[in-house]
Amino acid sequence: MKSGNKIRVYELGRELNIPNKELVTKIQGLNIVVNNHMSSVSPSDAVKIKQALGGKGTSVDSSKAAKPAAPTVIRRRSKKVVTVQEDESSVSIEAQPAEAVAESSPDKEDIKKTQPLSDVEAVVAKADTGETVPVESELSDKEEYQRPEVGTIIDLPTPRIKITERAPAEQPHARSRNRVKQTNTQRQGRRDSSFGRKRVPVVGRKSNQTQITTPAEHKRIIKIQDTIVLQDFAKAMGVKGNELLKKLWDMGMMGININAVVDFDTANIVGTEFGYDVQNVAFQEEVALDTKNETDVVLGSRAPVITVMGHVDHGKTTLLDKIRSSKIASGEAGGITQHIAAYHVELDRGDMVFLDTPGHEAFTSMRVRGAKTTDIVVLVVSADDGVMPQTVEAVKHAKAAEVIIIVAVNKIDAPNAKPERIRQQLAEYDLIPEEWGGDTQYIDISALNGDGIDKLLEAIILQSELLDLKANPNKSATGTVIEGRLDKSRGSMTTVLVQDGTLHLGDTVVAGDVMGKVRAMLNDRNEPVTEVGPSRPVEVFGLDGVPNAGEMLNVTNEKTARQVVDHRRQQKRQKELASNTVVSLENLIEKIQEGSEKELKIVLKTDVQGSSEALRDALIKTSTDKVAVNVIFSGVGGITESDVNLAKAGNAIVVGFHVRCAGKSAKLAESESVPIQLYNVIYEAIDDVKKAMTGLLAPILRENKTGSLDVMEVFFISKIGAVAGSMVTDGKITRQSLLRVIRDSVQIYEGKVGTLRRFKDDVSSVQQGYECGLSIQGFNDLNPGDVIESYEIIEELATL
Repeated sequence: MKSGNKIRVYELGRELNIPNKELVTKIQGLNIVVNNHMSSVSPSDAVKIKQALGGKGTSVDSSKAAKPAAPTVIRRRSKKVVTVQEDESSVSIEAQPAEAVAESSPDKEDIKKTQPLSDVEAVVAKADTGETVPVESELSDKEEYQRPEVGTIIDLPTPRIKITERAPAEQPHARSRNRVKQTNTQRQGRRDSSFGRKRVPVVGRKSNQTQITTPAEHKRIIKIQDTIVLQDFAKAMGVKGNELLKKLWDMGMMGININAVVDFDTANIVGTEFGYDVQNVAFQEEVALDTKNETDVVLGSRAPVITVMGHVDHGKTTLLDKIRSSKIASGEAGGITQHIAAYHVELDRGDMVFLDTPGHEAFTSMRVRGAKTTDIVVLVVSADDGVMPQTVEAVKHAKAAEVIIIVAVNKIDAPNAKPERIRQQLAEYDLIPEEWGGDTQYIDISALNGDGIDKLLEAIILQSELLDLKANPNKSATGTVIEGRLDKSRGSMTTVLVQDGTLHLGDTVVAGDVMGKVRAMLNDRNEPVTEVGPSRPVEVFGLDGVPNAGEMLNVTNEKTARQVVDHRRQQKRQKELASNTVVSLENLIEKIQEGSEKELKIVLKTDVQGSSEALRDALIKTSTDKVAVNVIFSGVGGITESDVNLAKAGNAIVVGFHVRCAGKSAKLAESESVPIQLYNVIYEAIDDVKKAMTGLLAPILRENKTGSLDVMEVFFISKIGAVAGSMVTDGKITRQSLLRVIRDSVQIYEGKVGTLRRFKDDVSSVQQGYECGLSIQGFNDLNPGDVIESYEIIEELATL
């Protein structure tokens, strides 16, 4: 490329067949200033350079040098590669087929004209004509090797040699683009050349066939976590999904698809059919909390656990009050027990642990827990009241728990007491008295006066001796959560009945989805203790939450406790997500049209966890087809500002049971118009909730007929219209009455009173037997003989 009259250095190099770098050095040796091969020189300097360097190299046509030369191939005799630099072209030697020797470079004829044929050229000529080339090279016998001149073709021992000239230097970015383009072209060429070809096997060689291999024994193990999707199961075993489904169908599991989930037992059976061992690697709580091998088993006697059950107000708490010589019933709201209370009683005959369960119908779940954690059930029945629904329910719970039942017939000193009737009624539920040939002990007592209590205690001691109750006090403690509550100053307080082992101060415990370290313990008399043995109730401080009543409490190390709690919380979260049903738009529209979308939302706060569970279940059970009760949140502790905000956001009411407002929650509820209802007795809370549910229903409209009129004559008065001169034949008519016009026993109009007069005076009502003038709003088609009925619409409260 020329700039004006100047000539570039690389153009001179092309004409002189001298590499650019070497040419730049030689030009600088002629005292001509150039920096690189892109520098320009004047025409006079160009002539000077050509004269000085014209004898070096062989001139090459610039038009040919600018294009990449076609590859020239000769036979090679060895693996030695010689690179010959010629101007800007580099010669690379590669192995090529012998048929390509016929092709020659554009400079080959010029080289042959300027130089005589050498031994090497003779070899090339023979290769061009197809003659056999000697295997051994004659040049290998020479003692001294002389470097050939530029452009000389070299004979090498390698049979095939390819000489390729390098194209002019390119910019780095252009070189990368050309390289990518060349690579893609080569790949496309390979695909095009191999497309449609059939690989022909070599004669005399056996083709390799695909072999079906069986995995090693240690690799034929599939690990799952409780459940697995069939599609993933088939992939893990390396079998087709249809084969797996066919196997399940053969086993009788019809209607199952590839996206179904199977449990571990099913997966283990199917995996065995395919030769795989299925292992359950899910977290096992039983294994993590296993404490059987901690110490040597040394069993000792333990006190019996007695649960007092029965109908409300039949004297359960009064009986315990007499046994403990305390005043418990007086402290209960309404004189009824609304929590599970645990008491340890020391008597001359031995120690006992009593559990007092509520008798109200809402506390079914609490009575179930009482029956499950007990050894003996004392069923208290009032002699003057008889067997009640909660009495029957308590009998069913005790029988389901398979515990001994002792019937205490209370209030025998009442004037209308009938103990024999109690025995007859309970005999219908398989509680046959011993005096009748049965195995159930009946003790007549008076909890208020103390009559018969000694006989009851003797019966309890006798039954406990027959049971021969044992426990291991030398192991880590296990027990049952009786109650849980949240104290404002002391935090979580959990009442636990230790059933086995010994609970020590500082132990790490896990109960349900909460855990913590035992920081303090109080017995049933509010006295601090450092350790608690089997069959002893204790109140534990230090858990990071309030566990649900009925949960098992276990002592373990901190690491295992965290693993168990995380696992239980994850399972609980999955269960909650799975229980959320998706309501379709069609179903929602149907519910709205039917009017069944009414819902009473409640934020429930109680003093203890057991009451929260019982009251929540009782409120939910009050739901009907017309109004549903939704407890959007239930917790333990006082009513806080967050509870009020939650009720405000959810358009709910706040129900508090044995709790009060904390902090500024009362003022916040007043400012946000959030109703807060506080209760101390459970049935009062349930009754008020039912009233609130009734208030959500639309009132019932009922028609009440008030009177009847006969039209005697019709008058037309300006600005008023048709006025009917009528006689009130039945009841009365008022200005607020609704009217119905009947002609020939057919209703023709329904409207309101326009004017009502007697003579010239407007009146508010007209009684039976009097005449009046009456006009109807918007209706003038009155005829003599028409009958006008008056009625009113009365709104009545809807019922659930």
